[in-house]
Amino acid sequence: MSGTSSSSRPSFPERAVITAGMPYGNKHLHFGHVGGVFIPADVYARFLRDRIGKENVIFVSGTDCYGSPIEEGYRKAQASGYDKSIYDYVEEFHKSQKETLEAYEVSCDLYTGSSLEPARTPHINLSEEILNRLYELGELETRSSKQFYDAKFNMFLNGRQVEGYCPVQGCKSTKAYADECELGHQYEPEDLIKPISTISHETPEMREVTNYYFKLPEHRDFIIENTKRLADDPEIRPLVPQTIEGFLQEPSIYIKNELEPDYLAIKNQLPEHKFVEAEAGKQSFEIIFNNFEARDSAREVLSSNNIRFRTGKTLLPLRMTGNVKWGIPTPSLPGAEDLTVWVWMESLWAPISFTQTVLQQNLGTNRYSSDDWKDWWASEDAQVYQFIGEDNIYFYGVAQPPLFEALDWGLKATQLIANHHILYLGKKASSSSDQKPPTAAKLLDSYNPEQLRAHWINLGLDKKSVSFAPKAFDPDMQITEDMDDKQKQAINRQADPALKESALLTNIFNRLARSCFYGAQKHLDNKLPQGELDYDLVDELSETIMGYEQAMSKFEFTTAFEIVENLIRNANKRWGTESKAANSLENDHFAQKEMEQALLHAFNALRVATVLMHPIVPRGCEKIQEYFNIDAEDFFSWEHIFKPLDEFLLDLRIKIKDHELKELPPRTDFFEKHPSQYK
Repeated sequence: MSGTSSSSRPSFPERAVITAGMPYGNKHLHFGHVGGVFIPADVYARFLRDRIGKENVIFVSGTDCYGSPIEEGYRKAQASGYDKSIYDYVEEFHKSQKETLEAYEVSCDLYTGSSLEPARTPHINLSEEILNRLYELGELETRSSKQFYDAKFNMFLNGRQVEGYCPVQGCKSTKAYADECELGHQYEPEDLIKPISTISHETPEMREVTNYYFKLPEHRDFIIENTKRLADDPEIRPLVPQTIEGFLQEPSIYIKNELEPDYLAIKNQLPEHKFVEAEAGKQSFEIIFNNFEARDSAREVLSSNNIRFRTGKTLLPLRMTGNVKWGIPTPSLPGAEDLTVWVWMESLWAPISFTQTVLQQNLGTNRYSSDDWKDWWASEDAQVYQFIGEDNIYFYGVAQPPLFEALDWGLKATQLIANHHILYLGKKASSSSDQKPPTAAKLLDSYNPEQLRAHWINLGLDKKSVSFAPKAFDPDMQITEDMDDKQKQAINRQADPALKESALLTNIFNRLARSCFYGAQKHLDNKLPQGELDYDLVDELSETIMGYEQAMSKFEFTTAFEIVENLIRNANKRWGTESKAANSLENDHFAQKEMEQALLHAFNALRVATVLMHPIVPRGCEKIQEYFNIDAEDFFSWEHIFKPLDEFLLDLRIKIKDHELKELPPRTDFFEKHPSQYK
């Protein structure tokens, strides 16, 4: 096909690791986690396996097993009668998550858990190695801070056992925990507004604790340069550098305008700072400090004078340890005997330990192109792709890069692919809302996995938060007994937004594939057609392949789907026109020739469309490949994608005239509707 030597084609790494944000081990998978993170990650992993070879791709993720969310979930389960260990508790949720991902055809090479075998030991060992190395390199410091203490129950409270209002300026979250809110904002525990213990439901005390911290503010210049690089990279979604820049602001405090007289009264007690008047329409003025230490001193002065305030985002030392019991024990650092590694930190390097686990499990099998994890994480020829939700950009975009750089292992910067939220029926999905969203597993009672994969990948979450409104779960779309016939008919006529994309699959793509195989059975003795492709089709196929490749290199999955959709629609129209023309010929010889040419065009278009659609809807595409009767690894490989079928088969040492297709039974569907949709 033409255009294959174009210099505009994107390049891809020789090896790639794909990973997705880890769900907590105290819950079943939310549809947003599957649709907004795991499906995009799986689509890209499958694309790269086809594009650069499956031996060069590792896709890992797992359950986030440790930390206060798990401890708190386990405590509540015990209060409701759960009598097993916390290991059992986590493992049960892990199995549920894994089953759900498998049901959605998410093809992880390893979906494990940080506390579960086979990754448990490698993950503990790596955690110890990283903390020891950072300590030896002088990248850690001990800092004392105040932590919530429930005097009624005589216990320190972990992060999720305290709830209040986020103190970060501009944040409207009413669900904030000890030192971070549900939107990922970090702050000191004593800044939390209106804290309440979830154990006693009383206001907790503040008591001092000592932990190890990574000297994040000392890496400000590195973060600034890295953020500039991200902003200049067309493959990085603007959401990533824009969010990171928010944490590079100077240390500041915001105080309500009506409290200005109180501030002026104690102004001279504060460290050196700059006063910034409130902008027009704003309710607070700002005071800016030279460093976060000065801001911390100012906070104490303001608090002692009962002046309420909010802090702005800025770089703060990054806590590496905590006193949560359910965690990885901190290695033998001075004064760290009773501490554990903070769960957010060990989750940043969990994909490395998971990669080590995969390679160790397959040692000597030649399944992967290298058994050395550094060839995947620290080689110029490799790239790591991290798929996350927008709430996690702080940890993976602000904290992880300087942390990895400080280790001095030559670790490659992780390429972040961050998505906005999937809303539910127009609102942010929440299990505490009146209209509780269904779990990802529950959705499969009404939809096929491929229908939802196609829909979610087309939501355009790279640009904005988008509502997911499945008709089967929308209360406004349900027929009730008190409705009259007119109302019922009106609801039945309403299209299901979740099935918008699958109509292409179950109607047009099915029709094209059936036309090819039934046509070959009827006219070609179940063989592939031979001949020369028309130039316009050659150009269309080449342009489709390259446009799709460009879109995938930029993670523009909606665009990639639309490109293949156009090919399928055009191929179906071409087949309709050309087959109709062939059937209208009275001369049997010419009719046969024209039909063979029509089938030649249809089969070549079908093959390209199937390869390109494979990462998005793998099951149906692999069923089409099965009836082509060509080995899956060869069929989906991009090594031959620009070649027409006869040349492709010749590369496989198969003569097209000798190759027989698998016979397609009558009324076969490659892409099926869910049983509930047949009415």
